[in-house]
Amino acid sequence: MSPTSATLAPTATAPTATAPTAPAALGADVPRREGREKVTGAARYAAEQHLPQRAYAWPVPATVARGRITAVDTADALALPGVLGVLTPFDAPRLGPSDDPTLQLLQDTRVPHRGWYVALAIADTLEGARAAADAVRVTYESEPHDVTLHEGHPGLYTPETVNGGYPAHREQGDPDTAFAEAPVRVDVRYSVPPLHNHAMEPHAATADWDAERAHLTVYDSCQGTTVVRNVLAGLFELVQDQITVLAEHVGGGFGSKGTPRPHVVLAVMATRHCGRPVTLALPRQHMAATVGHRAPTLHHLRLGARPDGTLTSLVHEVTTHTSQVREFVEQAAVPARVMYAVRNSRTTHRVTALDVPTPSWMRAPGETPGMYALESAMDELADALGMDPVELRVRNDAATEPDSGRPFSTRHLVECLRDGARRFGWAGRGAPRREGPLLIGTGVAAATYPVYIAPSGARAHARPDGSYLVEVNATDIGTGARTVLAQIAADALHVPLDAVSLSIGNSALPPGAVAGGSTGTASWGWAVHDACTALTDRLARHEGPLPAAGLSASADTTQSAKQKSPYARHAFGAHFAEVQADTVTGEVHVRRLLGVYAAGRILNPRTARSQFIGGMVMGLGMALTEHSALDPAFGDFAERDLASYHVPANADVPVIEAHWIDEHDKHLNPMGSKGIGEIGIVGTAAAIGNAVCHATGRRLRELPLTPDRVLAAIEAGP
Repeated sequence: MSPTSATLAPTATAPTATAPTAPAALGADVPRREGREKVTGAARYAAEQHLPQRAYAWPVPATVARGRITAVDTADALALPGVLGVLTPFDAPRLGPSDDPTLQLLQDTRVPHRGWYVALAIADTLEGARAAADAVRVTYESEPHDVTLHEGHPGLYTPETVNGGYPAHREQGDPDTAFAEAPVRVDVRYSVPPLHNHAMEPHAATADWDAERAHLTVYDSCQGTTVVRNVLAGLFELVQDQITVLAEHVGGGFGSKGTPRPHVVLAVMATRHCGRPVTLALPRQHMAATVGHRAPTLHHLRLGARPDGTLTSLVHEVTTHTSQVREFVEQAAVPARVMYAVRNSRTTHRVTALDVPTPSWMRAPGETPGMYALESAMDELADALGMDPVELRVRNDAATEPDSGRPFSTRHLVECLRDGARRFGWAGRGAPRREGPLLIGTGVAAATYPVYIAPSGARAHARPDGSYLVEVNATDIGTGARTVLAQIAADALHVPLDAVSLSIGNSALPPGAVAGGSTGTASWGWAVHDACTALTDRLARHEGPLPAAGLSASADTTQSAKQKSPYARHAFGAHFAEVQADTVTGEVHVRRLLGVYAAGRILNPRTARSQFIGGMVMGLGMALTEHSALDPAFGDFAERDLASYHVPANADVPVIEAHWIDEHDKHLNPMGSKGIGEIGIVGTAAAIGNAVCHATGRRLRELPLTPDRVLAAIEAGP
């Protein structure tokens, strides 16, 4: 297939009853291998490891937004029955070095933000640990704090790089002159509030220090056990072989479990202190301050165009915050460097360090808030031009990556837009319509996400009984990774899928990349493919029956994965939404969502559809219900649980369609796959926002589109 053509794959439909047993496993609609364990409760998560004499730990968060600890009184806590100890900055063990200062816990008396952990209680029972934590009395010397982000903040600066290693500032041509001379101009600002990951399984770890063997075993809810083992080795001055980290089942992460978080460090501290296995599961109310968040972003967009819709200038300026502990800058202007053909552009980021928790990764960091702003501005430009929003995007499609000039390995954005418009019935869009008090409108937005591939290792083993074992330290965070990797293995081995068993989620296995950045299948799968191909070759050369120990082959993709591609490699997509806005209550409900994606070869339609739809639901929450705010007086997030931070409920989610282009990209990996875990969220909020504008005739530029904001806009009139 040429880079400019595509054929359409059918939408994933009802699951088949059984997994295929034919060798052609890759691309088959296969149910999740662990599905029965999960729905029956047999799957054990990090906090559900019932080890003998297990104890529990509960951390104590700081109650000031900035300052220093002057004293910690633990007498009442230690007097409670079953309490095994209380660790404080004055007596906790000293930790070794780490690249992540958010893990330097209980090491000094500084309090950089509200919610920073200042003590740790350990007890025989969970209830006892919580009671002991409540009984700890901490005295502070408080200092003035600042948690409020605004565009004129005096502490703003331009960093060298933003998340992902991208340059913070890029400029081509003369965007200011081109904008001033453009016949049609849009100059707008948007804002996205702080957002929180809130995985179904809160961050938890069970740690067990065996003093006789000098070995540490950790069950952690994480997105990669290799990195957890390596970080713990440095912090606790152990060699890596002294540590085993396991994560067989993980109840979601969305980026917040991409690197070790405070819970696992504190759990290890606790087990080494009391000599018993210790479980530490964070209460959901702690998560906003301790496991990262999507930082708020303020966007200033300026688009200049000719009357025919051709872009002549694009400026995307982003303002955001980071913490006093560690710099993390959301790369929200970076997607604008990929999307549209424009000669004159500036994309830049400014950040200020506030007294806030350290922001971190949340599903499609950068792309999600950045594309909301860009695709909303593109819709405003279409209105100013009197042009169909789909046609405006098609007209500005790029033949090469605008920022780098590199050719795209494949770019089927136009096909996604055209196919989505056909399936959605976009041609009949017309003017918004009214059904009693309800205003009905439709909207569209484009999406993109880069292709990342990280080095990984894998080992394949052929047994004398005709079965195969494949080992790779992948982490299945709910994406169906173990299922798809078994399909890749069966395909490379030319054997039935049910002949392959898989071992994952163990740091003792060949090292695997973190399950983040939509890298998982592409990275682990490449190593699995190479190991299985090597084993197939070895078996072909082997004569006679297999030895009792079987035959094995290994692969390491470090050299292959690190090779710089001459191509710009990205996935693309198009989102369409139909909404209703109630003129009486201001409530917005999404009636329809449809997404079409070009994301390489789809290896399992069932799990792929689940990922696309999951991302779209998360984008729906971003558009309509999810937000958080930092209280300027107390310095903490006001929304700290699922009663106040509103993720979409069943009644909020309509029928969602996910389709894809059958894309053949030979410049990726042996499977031809691109990551699909994140692109589903990228354009959803913008499509919904554009639909609300179409329905009401009012443009709201601050998320989420809550009833109070929508009703105020409707009542304000033109």
